[in-house]
Amino acid sequence: MNLSGSICALATPFHGANEALDLDAFGRLIEFQIGAGTRGLVVAGSTGEGAALEPEEFFELVEFAAHAVAGRVPLLAGTGLQSTRKTIAQTRLALRAGADIALVVAPAYVRPTQEGLYRHFGEVAAHGGLPVMLYNVPTRTACDLLPETVARLHSQSGVVGIKEARPEQERIQALLALGSSEFSIFSGDDPSAARSIRMGADGVISVAANVAPAQMQALCMLAAEGADDALTQADKRLHDLYDLLGVEPNPIPAKWCLHRMGFGSDTLRLPLLSLAEAYHAQGGRVLAELGLEMAHSSRE
Repeated sequence: MNLSGSICALATPFHGANEALDLDAFGRLIEFQIGAGTRGLVVAGSTGEGAALEPEEFFELVEFAAHAVAGRVPLLAGTGLQSTRKTIAQTRLALRAGADIALVVAPAYVRPTQEGLYRHFGEVAAHGGLPVMLYNVPTRTACDLLPETVARLHSQSGVVGIKEARPEQERIQALLALGSSEFSIFSGDDPSAARSIRMGADGVISVAANVAPAQMQALCMLAAEGADDALTQADKRLHDLYDLLGVEPNPIPAKWCLHRMGFGSDTLRLPLLSLAEAYHAQGGRVLAELGLEMAHSSRE
């Protein structure tokens, strides 16, 4: 399965009244993404508030996305949990629901050793039933999947790539040595994604793509083509969006933007709250500058 370009880590719309899944808004968001050129979709990851979903909701969301996507782009499901057994079970659930790939984050809070991480990902790849994309995001998990451990995993059957959210150039460079047609390297950090792809990464798994999918895919193409001047300008136009998406924890700002664009409410599940009013004017300016505010109908 070809993995490249901009893959959107989708937010999960909820109805404002009862926090139920808003599958109408979710379906429209999927079509918006595919129509804008997004090359893949992640469902129920951290941006999709996967930790706040009940098991039946997780299955329903992935199954709905699988039917909506209908094979047009790869569908990844966020299946990483705090234990290996639970992650394998969640990955099997994603398989039954129709996902193509499991995006498996390093276990949060428990802080395994590198050997523990190696065995964790190896077990999930061997027994989960889906190809595994590793996901390293130390700022959220409190553990760091080191390149040496990735090197041990990258040739293992069923491990197809990594989403690396550390932005340091040295980290991406170390991982690029492992890249091949069977093992993809993806940036997980929007602000440094252009540089990473220019260095040789295959693409970005992006939060910003929720809001600006066409722009993120264009950025990926320019970076891959080596069009440096155009890339610099395209990246610069997105800097204010990157800044906005970081003013409060993800996916709070992204979900507010999607609400303003007509993709459901800005409701999140506790302990996450809607974007503070202090940032609304900034958000409105960013969306207006990108020509995105109220670009789509059915705003709640």
